[in-house]
Amino acid sequence: MDQRRIDSAERSNARAIARQFALPWYLFAAALALATWALWRAFGPASYGDPLATSLTAFEKANRLTVFSAQLAPVVAADDERLMGLIKSRQIAVIPARVDYTLDLSKMTRTNMVWDEQAQRLTVTLPALTVSRPNLDEGRAQYLREGVWITRTAQDELTRANTRLAEQQAVQQASNPVLLNLARAAAKDAVRQNLSAPLKVSGHPQATVIVRFEGETAQ
Repeated sequence: MDQRRIDSAERSNARAIARQFALPWYLFAAALALATWALWRAFGPASYGDPLATSLTAFEKANRLTVFSAQLAPVVAADDERLMGLIKSRQIAVIPARVDYTLDLSKMTRTNMVWDEQAQRLTVTLPALTVSRPNLDEGRAQYLREGVWITRTAQDELTRANTRLAEQQAVQQASNPVLLNLARAAAKDAVRQNLSAPLKVSGHPQATVIVRFEGETAQ
């Protein structure tokens, strides 16, 4: 096997975010909206005509909502030297990692919502997304080692260094604007569907829901 070719491929992969995936959020949001509607019917506010009270009740039932997940594959390399540099070793690792993007809906208050009675439009401003700590799947990690003689101690040190570097790289990859935009879009869809059903059954069948994040302009 061409060692240089493998090393080049790994380094190239390290400069890009590995595969990313979104759960089928449209189906998820629809199921969530249905569940919220059922909860609202059972425990909703006494004032059915108050769209803000209705929406806040829906948020209370959802609490913390995971809106998006990304599967990353950090590619990292660590070096080890022993006996004053006479023994050198290197380990390249590909460690799958998962990060979740969540909304803390418990922070939502009336100040985050504006109801336009004439237009039958609810504008919701969401707090910033929270990105979870990367969950590394070291059981599926792949390693490539270089060195004439790699001691058990050196291998353990290399693996610990790879893990630390992979977590740092996954944090950086999770902040990629493309992933953040996908997560925000999924959050908006989930919240929009989460609120539409309760609003309709609370006496606002023509209501529309506009969702944005802090700092964004409503569209």
